[in-house]
Amino acid sequence: MDIVDVETTPFEGQKPGTSGLRKKTRTFMEPRYLENFVASIWSGIGGVAGKTLVLGGDGRYFSDRAAQVILRMAAAGGARKVIVGQGALLSTPAASHLIRKRGTDGGIILSASHNPGGPEEDFGVKFNTANGGPAPEEVTGRIHEATRTIEGYRILEAQDVDLERIGTTSLGEMEVEVVDPVADYADLMESLFDFAAIREMIAGGFRLTFDAMHAVTGPYARELLETRLGAAEGSVRNAVPQPDFGGGHPDPNPIWARELMEAMHAEDAPDFGAASDGDGDRNMIVGPGMYVAPSDSLAILAANAELAPAYRDGVRGVARSMPTSRAADRVAEKNGLAAYETPTGWKFFGNLLDDGRVRICGEESAGTGADHVREKDGLWAVLLWLNVLAASGKGVVELVHDHWREYGRDIYSRHDFEGIETAKAEALIDDLRGRLADLPGREVAGRRIEAADEFSYTDPVDGSTAAAQGLRIYLEGGGRIVLRLSGTGTTGATLRVYLEDRTEDPDRFGVDTQEALGEVIAAAHEIARIEHHTGRTEPDVRA
Repeated sequence: MDIVDVETTPFEGQKPGTSGLRKKTRTFMEPRYLENFVASIWSGIGGVAGKTLVLGGDGRYFSDRAAQVILRMAAAGGARKVIVGQGALLSTPAASHLIRKRGTDGGIILSASHNPGGPEEDFGVKFNTANGGPAPEEVTGRIHEATRTIEGYRILEAQDVDLERIGTTSLGEMEVEVVDPVADYADLMESLFDFAAIREMIAGGFRLTFDAMHAVTGPYARELLETRLGAAEGSVRNAVPQPDFGGGHPDPNPIWARELMEAMHAEDAPDFGAASDGDGDRNMIVGPGMYVAPSDSLAILAANAELAPAYRDGVRGVARSMPTSRAADRVAEKNGLAAYETPTGWKFFGNLLDDGRVRICGEESAGTGADHVREKDGLWAVLLWLNVLAASGKGVVELVHDHWREYGRDIYSRHDFEGIETAKAEALIDDLRGRLADLPGREVAGRRIEAADEFSYTDPVDGSTAAAQGLRIYLEGGGRIVLRLSGTGTTGATLRVYLEDRTEDPDRFGVDTQEALGEVIAAAHEIARIEHHTGRTEPDVRA
């Protein structure tokens, strides 16, 4: 085995975002592209000599080849050890747990999360630090700078490591340990929740269904829901991970999880439905005939978390991303909890969790989690829901309506306009940003604008700042509109429009969300001039 020094030149556009670097799979497959970025990660973290890392991902197309390249580059860089999930599989929360449990120096996760997979679809590489969370901006900044100046990298010439056989082997001077990707994570979940109570509920006739969307959570959900909790065989559907996610889009929302939605709206619907995404960090919760909005799910879990063993001493505080509805704020205010509003991106929760200020966090884009790891965690949310249902004796619909009666309903939806020409999307944001100061006092679509601003954040732990995090428009009566461009796509730009209104009238609790938000939707289109800038009148996704 020889270490080879390879000369290279930089590639444009290798700046990692909130969730690492995401590009089309064929871009990552170009000669030197993956290697350049991995070498830049090594530079950004001060090298890998003597370090121990975790490696795994969601199994999407090209993951097997990418894992072998990363192992050979780690060995060439002098890494002491790499711990790899069997078959190069690890859900994102499981990887975070493994980093923390084994005390490693960080890890690389191969995933593009909820984006589709396959040779013509998306791939991604993300570095997580020693606390198990996504690399902070200081680290991603160093990685980006390295991608712009790279002149060469080192790689070991060697045969592939057998990643299907659990055990330890050597790659040059480096140790490679292949581990069961599910066991440690499943044990962690069992330590957090009252599995006996959930098993009893299921044994009593409670029916559930979970859609793994042919993604990484299939094996995890089977072990937890069917094997450990006793749900009927087949309760986990689409359970076998596939490189192209079965040709589907592994995003747990009512559009892409259509099969689950149909099952939960049928006459003989199960008592509980859920889904997760490509890498297992997102979730969708559905009751019979009812989709539970992620913002509501966060608030309901925060209000009821003490029913689970891990949170019986309280949750202390709750944090939400700025675009997430303010439903969690109502829970915090009424229960004397600290409440934090952060920019989008799970890394912004890391300091709050590490400092013990909060225990539960959430984002409107189907991400919820707690202090057991430093990533959002789809199956954790599913299990906490099941624990709450078992402990309360309520069904999903009853629990949601009881919550609205106590805290009011924050009617909420997100409209995604995907694949917009980047220049047009940026022009829309720039135009609206320039008009923010003139908006207060205007009446639009029957609603008066009370305030408008651009969100910026100062971290209360370390004082770091993040500017230009989204445009906010507040309407009388509790309405709110937020606009921002998403960094999770790989083609063009996605304009996300977040729409919120509020009611404490029980007669409006059952009103269709899009109908209830009619005035706010009309106001958003008029204020932002969406059709003028993009030519679009309807979103691609309503979530």
